[in-house]
Amino acid sequence: MAQDPILENDTMEPQEEMTVTLTLDDGSELECVVLTIFTAGERDYIALLPMEGPEAEEGEVYLYRYNETEDGQPDLENIEDDDEYEIVADAFDEMLDDAEYDEVVGDDEE
Repeated sequence: MAQDPILENDTMEPQEEMTVTLTLDDGSELECVVLTIFTAGERDYIALLPMEGPEAEEGEVYLYRYNETEDGQPDLENIEDDDEYEIVADAFDEMLDDAEYDEVVGDDEE
């Protein structure tokens, strides 16, 4: 992922989706829904789904390292290492598979 995000805004209203606005390398902004924050290895990561544009239509998910600054503000970093990205993508895919399994089977059937 060659785009270097800058977390510009995050909002969370009661019963609304949490969103962030990414400022991309070319200066454009991309509004995304936060799908989840999860741990893979010893780091935290965030999965974002664009709300508009071709990326949204294709269901493209962006994965970034997730940290919080000392004052509690979210901070996103690109995943530069291919091996690290594969680990993170596999962990995210496994989470999706588990969620689909839970939907299909349900708690009563386990």
